[in-house]
Amino acid sequence: MNNKQKALVKSTVAVLKSNGADLTQYFYNRMFNHNPELKNLFNMSHQASGKQQHALAGAVLAYAEHIENPTLLINILRSIGNKHVSLNIKPEQYNIVGLHLISSIKEVLGKAATDELLEAWTQAYHELAQIMISIEDGIYCSNLNKNGGWKGWRTFIISKIVEESMEVKSFYLKPKDGQPIAEYLPGQFISVKTYIPSLGYEQPRQYSLSSAFTPKYYRISVKKEKNQFNPDGIVSHIMHSKLAGDEIEVSAPAGIFHINPLSEYPLVLISGGIGVTPLLSMLETNENNNRNPVVWLHSCRDQTVHSFKDHIDYLEQNNEWLTTHIFYENKNKEDDQAIHEGRINLHEVKEEILIDNAKYYICGPEAFIKVQYNSLMQLGIAGENIFYEEFGPQLLHLN
Repeated sequence: MNNKQKALVKSTVAVLKSNGADLTQYFYNRMFNHNPELKNLFNMSHQASGKQQHALAGAVLAYAEHIENPTLLINILRSIGNKHVSLNIKPEQYNIVGLHLISSIKEVLGKAATDELLEAWTQAYHELAQIMISIEDGIYCSNLNKNGGWKGWRTFIISKIVEESMEVKSFYLKPKDGQPIAEYLPGQFISVKTYIPSLGYEQPRQYSLSSAFTPKYYRISVKKEKNQFNPDGIVSHIMHSKLAGDEIEVSAPAGIFHINPLSEYPLVLISGGIGVTPLLSMLETNENNNRNPVVWLHSCRDQTVHSFKDHIDYLEQNNEWLTTHIFYENKNKEDDQAIHEGRINLHEVKEEILIDNAKYYICGPEAFIKVQYNSLMQLGIAGENIFYEEFGPQLLHLN
């Protein structure tokens, strides 16, 4: 792009931001009307909630704002690239998205969308697409070069199902072909894809791998959402209805939220609800490797939804390197007296979590992450030592 084109793109950011909802709604409606096959790739619950639209607008406009130096967004682009790889996004699909995005920009800007401006946006999108394709090609190649690695979807069999709480089941997945599976970093996720009869097409979902790596299986732990007719609950209800022996399509492990299993720094793990899953993988990996000091803070509604409680209690009782603080929003008289009542308050336990050279990992709902991140910053923790995983479209950019 030349400087004039960059200036044209940047000049439209403000108006597109103010019309972000219209832009993305028009985009997705147009794309799914012309290319309905893409419904098999996109999480339609995030379409219904508007989260996907918000995430797309945020990413595209952030790129436009930083058009002169897009490397400032490299971590965001890498995160998106990992999601795309887990969905087996292909380079040619960027052309489809680009066509509908430029048409949507034209629709929103109306008479202001001159041919010169649309050409500048077309060139900007082309350059963004090339950056993403390059990032994703690198991840695909890395996956293929791993022992047991693969590209795209691979059929796995559910070998075992374990109830972890009133809402959560763990699924043990083994490859149907009996060949090795790729190793992963603790905290990463896989995508699973299953047919949804009520929709008439397949739906993918990302689930964190909830155990340390073992060459025998992958384990994911799925929370059953309350309303199966709510778009957010469709896949979780289908998953909870599956039986041992059922088949499911799985992508190779991906994700930038992880620890270095060989590192020697202390860990402070902060989870809310089902956010326990990637942190449990970190904890089990630490147990198998360095046994660095770990402080884990976990918050959930009550004991009935406290997944992996017995397992983590056992680890704490048998390992001096692990300390836990559990918070129940609804604490009963029968609950352990050591359990805190209410939600996590990091200031309440600051003496135990302010550890030299520690790394802090947060996982849970969007509001939960914001509260814990801000608390850590107030306590003097540097942003570069705080990492977080937001389930669903990436709406938070706190670092």
